[in-house]
Amino acid sequence: MKPNKTVLPVLAFAILLFLGCNKAEKESFDPLIFVDPMVGTGAHGHTFPGPTLPNGMVQLSPDTHLLGWEASSGYHYPDTLLYAFSHTHLSGTGIGDLGDVAILPFTGVDSLKPVGLMDKSTEKARPGYYVVQLKNFGIKAELTTTERVGMHRYTAEKNRPLRLMLDLAHILQPNWGHSVVKNDLNILTNGSLSGTYYTKGWAENHRMSYHMETSLPADSIALWIDGHRRSVESLPVNITDSSDIKVYLYFPASEKSLLVKVGLSPVSPENARENMYAELPHWDFDKVVTESREIWRNALSNIRIRTADTAVLKNFYTALYHMNIAPYNYQDINGEYRGIDKQIHKGNPADGYYTVFSIWDTYRALHPMLTITDPQRALRYGRSLVADYDNGSILPRWPLASNYTGCMPGYHAVSIMADLVTKGITTAKDDLKHWTEAAVRSSVFRADLDVKFRGTREHDLITRHPYFKETSGFVPCDSVEQSVSWGVEMAYDDWCIARIAEAAGSDSVKEAYDRRGLYYRRYWDKETNLMRPVMADGTFKTPFYPRFSNHTGNDYTEGNAYQWSFYAPHDMEGFIALMGGADVLEANLDTLFYTSSRLEGQPAGDITGLIGQYVHGNEPSHHIAYLYNHTGHPHKAQLMLDSIMYHFYQPAPDGIIGNEDCGQMSAWYVMSAMGFYQVCPGKPVYYLGRPIVDEAVIKIPGGDFMIKVHGNSRADKYVQKVLLNGRTLKEPYLPHTAIKPGSRLDFFMGKTPKS
Repeated sequence: MKPNKTVLPVLAFAILLFLGCNKAEKESFDPLIFVDPMVGTGAHGHTFPGPTLPNGMVQLSPDTHLLGWEASSGYHYPDTLLYAFSHTHLSGTGIGDLGDVAILPFTGVDSLKPVGLMDKSTEKARPGYYVVQLKNFGIKAELTTTERVGMHRYTAEKNRPLRLMLDLAHILQPNWGHSVVKNDLNILTNGSLSGTYYTKGWAENHRMSYHMETSLPADSIALWIDGHRRSVESLPVNITDSSDIKVYLYFPASEKSLLVKVGLSPVSPENARENMYAELPHWDFDKVVTESREIWRNALSNIRIRTADTAVLKNFYTALYHMNIAPYNYQDINGEYRGIDKQIHKGNPADGYYTVFSIWDTYRALHPMLTITDPQRALRYGRSLVADYDNGSILPRWPLASNYTGCMPGYHAVSIMADLVTKGITTAKDDLKHWTEAAVRSSVFRADLDVKFRGTREHDLITRHPYFKETSGFVPCDSVEQSVSWGVEMAYDDWCIARIAEAAGSDSVKEAYDRRGLYYRRYWDKETNLMRPVMADGTFKTPFYPRFSNHTGNDYTEGNAYQWSFYAPHDMEGFIALMGGADVLEANLDTLFYTSSRLEGQPAGDITGLIGQYVHGNEPSHHIAYLYNHTGHPHKAQLMLDSIMYHFYQPAPDGIIGNEDCGQMSAWYVMSAMGFYQVCPGKPVYYLGRPIVDEAVIKIPGGDFMIKVHGNSRADKYVQKVLLNGRTLKEPYLPHTAIKPGSRLDFFMGKTPKS
């Protein structure tokens, strides 16, 4: 890729400003200069480039890929064809959904399904703004958003009448069983329409209502219904129950740009209209862009790093950007939201109601990071999960568009809750006995929900793994898949429940769940030094192939025995004793990182970014390098962390080594680049690693927490000593209580390891 000659001087100027010691110069630092929404849109990152806001209901982005894995976000960087700009997308997931309310501008001959051809040289994305030229139509397309409203600006070449297709049959991944169920459509005038779009996919019962207006009136309107065209002769028009509808709006040639506003609501078209008029009552596109960018500027300014390495700056602030996209606030401006029970509820709009939590991924770093930078937002997330329990009687595993899904093992909502509790972020408003009840009822086999959800995709939430845990104390591999992953992760989750119960004063629950927290030990095989599948008769599975991994029909989730044999974050002292001491742990870690990367079977596409059998492209490995801190040689962690950060994160479309996973891959980088990581959410302690920034100032409630890295360079990757407020830390750990206003952490780096 050739460097952009315009951008480089701007970047250099920004770096000089930030590196300066003058306070006024530092105040002028703009993190948005270093954010590239295109990062992660190539390879298997599955991010989208279009504009959104932090926790925004709208993610307005181009859909260039409709089929298969690379359609998870609707966009794949190498593509040149444009099917539509739709208003909702997932960021970095391994399954697709959404793609609601799809619009395509076009010119020329009318057709059932026009397709745009993008001029990739004109395509640009930055926070709050996206632009591309459709060269076959002669249209410049620009996008921006408020929280609940998408705004389009389409400029056609002279004398080319502009047309819009509202494609209400549009769906992502139809070859994976996703479909449009029906539409309710109301064409109100020749410049406004509204409706509700119903789909079935990864989310079993998804609906999105909308209200759309254009800045210019259409000359005429046509409908394509089930492949047949008819003109609209009079208005209003009301259509229900059709799944295949396309609305065509025809505009006269004009020197003016055509503006389009689309308000969304999970509740109703009336709420969508109210959202639009509350957030975007005007037609000033540039004003929306400016306001959107200012919101992002404020969101990303809560951490200021200093480094001369432009790649690190780009990686860091783009990661911080991706961290702030999900979950999405599904509450309307009037406080109404559609709960996970599909009923309408009303709450305080200041609290929000959130969905699209990739919990199995994000409990590891994204939520712990928020407890530092924005504890009130972290608490709102936790309360939203409890609200799902209140409305649906079980905590969600991967809530999507106010739907339960059964994606991934465990019940890690309890990890998010436990971390809030043990860090003292919850308040008297939070009934911890109720939280304990929610956690306990979500940790057992729910026969009632097994019946209720049967025949729907929400039934995936109710598996037999907790049943075997309760009845046998382990999960037999000859009874269910992914037995080892479920077994060890449930042990951690049960330990988290014990922490919530302890804070609630529920002693009997604490004791019972602390015991269950040790069930991971049943899978440890001292002969192989690995977590090994156990048969129903209590014997280890034979033959045993540690390198074997299949995406389905496997004993491990998206991995193999190597990656899953280091998971007991809540009981590392006991785990180390079980395996025979810290020397054995170190030898096992050495084997993991230095053995062959050869895999057997048909591994999931998530297994990427290998160092030996370590897999950074998938989350079960994310904590592993930090476990060297339990050995006599923590410098080995620093070496591996250095390699991971510099090789697996690049400021390019293919710069994320695996699925970005709604902020987890990014949160790992943000924390690790500053030199710390929480291996065990629920235990308020951070493991120290290898910082790659020279300085970080983290805004926290009441002031700043500073990290200063002395003698940092690519060669000086080893920590020599660490000071906390001038006092030497004797061990490579930092308590959460140390991160407070006015505190300072100093790393001193060198070229040679220091034990």
